[in-house]
Amino acid sequence: MIRKILCGAGALGTSLVAATAAYAQEATQAATEAAVAAAAAPVAAATEAAAATVDKGDTAWMMTSTVLVLMMILPGLALFYGGLTRTKNMLSTMTQIGAAACLAMLIWVIYGYGLAFGPEGNAYISWGKWFLAGVDASSQAATFTDGVEIPEYVFICFQMTFAAITVALVLGSVVERMKFSATMVFALVWLTIVYLPVAHMVWAGGGLFFEMGALDFAGGTVVHINAGVSALVAALILGKRIGYPKEPMAPHSLTMTMIGTGLLWVGWFGFNAGSALEANGSAALAMINTFVATASAGLFWMLTERLMGHKGSALGFCSGIIAGLVAVTPAAGNAGPFGAIVLGAIASIICYFSVSVLKPKLGYDDALDAFGIHGVGGIIGAIGTGIVYAPQFGGPGDGSKGIGEQLGIQFAAVGTTIVWAAIGTAIAIYVAKALTGLRVTPEVEREGLDLGEHGERAYNY
Repeated sequence: MIRKILCGAGALGTSLVAATAAYAQEATQAATEAAVAAAAAPVAAATEAAAATVDKGDTAWMMTSTVLVLMMILPGLALFYGGLTRTKNMLSTMTQIGAAACLAMLIWVIYGYGLAFGPEGNAYISWGKWFLAGVDASSQAATFTDGVEIPEYVFICFQMTFAAITVALVLGSVVERMKFSATMVFALVWLTIVYLPVAHMVWAGGGLFFEMGALDFAGGTVVHINAGVSALVAALILGKRIGYPKEPMAPHSLTMTMIGTGLLWVGWFGFNAGSALEANGSAALAMINTFVATASAGLFWMLTERLMGHKGSALGFCSGIIAGLVAVTPAAGNAGPFGAIVLGAIASIICYFSVSVLKPKLGYDDALDAFGIHGVGGIIGAIGTGIVYAPQFGGPGDGSKGIGEQLGIQFAAVGTTIVWAAIGTAIAIYVAKALTGLRVTPEVEREGLDLGEHGERAYNY
């Protein structure tokens, strides 16, 4: 009996010891898991917090890019366009560009940003954030990389400069004959019904062509086709300058135009590389493409002049530089360097013939070739981007879309932009005509708009 009791006690003790050990192991494991979870929680929280923190390098680059685009307008475009006009219209051209750009900036912060990038919207337009309501120094805007953001004020300023330069580009076709007051009314209406909807459709999430996958890295459709087609329609409605094309209307200062060209090229790095929205490899790709496509276009314009029996000219060089910049804009981050070189060369040659052959044959007075270079170059660039994007041509595409499919999307975006810009510009011009009369008197046009519209001369000697 005693032996049985001892054996039972031993078995019970053994069971208790085993149970205690198992319990201790489970408790230890649970404690370990709790400790791991507790340790992981701050890491996860820190990771989440880091994703919501803007990078100072990206922010600094985007602020720099924004200022570079401003330099493209004043003094870049003002000097480029101003040098191409006659002496008596130098100041009026520069003043129209500067004033229209300033008006665009005010429109942008009042309602433009909301119509293009507002929090609510559909495929064609957005709304909200009127007067930048709800935006403060802590607000952030998304980039093209998940978890990477920039201050929303910086994004607003960057996009604001795009709106400002686009409306200024349109004015290149109507200088030397359009009233200053008409310019301002036109700019107000045009930005509202043409630029803002197209910007939303192409660049904003939920926009028609954004969702379709249209490639427009920095503004082939939004800026250049939009401005170029609008320039042609405005010039046709406004009519030719007195004496065109019988009287000589040579540029009064190619020196000023050359300076403006240089400023535009430098500023264009903010325009193109800045459109990456980050200081990263995509911005670097856009940067090298902005170098080589432009260089190619400048030389090929002069080569084409020579092959057509003319001397390679400074004006041709400047025109080629701008044609290359225009063509590479939609392809800046969407092409390899050699694709960009070919695209710049092709656009330059086609733009040369649009300016020197097509315009004289059709007889329209696009004073500073805004359509011939920005419109035609933008179309070539936007369509060509669908080709050079493909990996077999050295582009950054992954091959998930065939060239044919991508070209179909590009053609749809280009065609819609052409129609939208043409109709909207006609409306804006006729509104300006109804309110201001649109065109200066023949006396003012002959005397020059510097004196007639602003009461001053560009040169007093």
